[in-house]
Amino acid sequence: MFSNIDFSYLLIVVVSMLIAIPFHEAMHGLAARLLGDTTADEEGRITLNPFRHVDIFLTILLPAFMILLQLPPIFAAKPVPFDPSRVRYGDFGAAIVGLAGPFSNLLLAVVGAIIARVVGVDMQAVSTGMLDGFQYALVVFIIINISLFVFNMLPIPPLDGSRLVYAFAPEPLQRVMAQLENFGLIVVLGVLLLLSSVISPIISNITEAILTFLLR
Repeated sequence: MFSNIDFSYLLIVVVSMLIAIPFHEAMHGLAARLLGDTTADEEGRITLNPFRHVDIFLTILLPAFMILLQLPPIFAAKPVPFDPSRVRYGDFGAAIVGLAGPFSNLLLAVVGAIIARVVGVDMQAVSTGMLDGFQYALVVFIIINISLFVFNMLPIPPLDGSRLVYAFAPEPLQRVMAQLENFGLIVVLGVLLLLSSVISPIISNITEAILTFLLR
């Protein structure tokens, strides 16, 4: 997806991320508020304003560096604060808060796919490259949101998918996951660098499978 990069492609990616990331982060905060924790709301993070969510390193420098290394880029933002102790349903409530982010990206991908089908885009058009400018931008937008969904569902702390695993994990594993989460994205970067030959094809194959399902 990130080969043959040119200015127009980068512009589409940037615009797509300015839509996808704020929506992702705002949904974390909204889910937390609906479950009883107002921390994100009090800090003004339930908003689609990208400037409230963008982090220079996580959102801009890190993905650019990973693209240059031909690795699956991590598109991240400032984490939305929430207090698991104030969320209803305990660990399961925290899992819902975590899953709200990636599933919001899946929702954006579905909406994008509906629009794509209306304007005549299907997998054959994608495979052959028979797309006009708007259709091409729409497909990139869909792929980015699917990729964000798939990547964030990886069960690696502190990614959102780890919240689901944590809710069902035995206490010893929960302690290990909590310790790993303290290292932030360093753990994710380490796993990607060590296992990129395994993880990259998995992410790509799942992303392509979802794209095919949506545009078949």
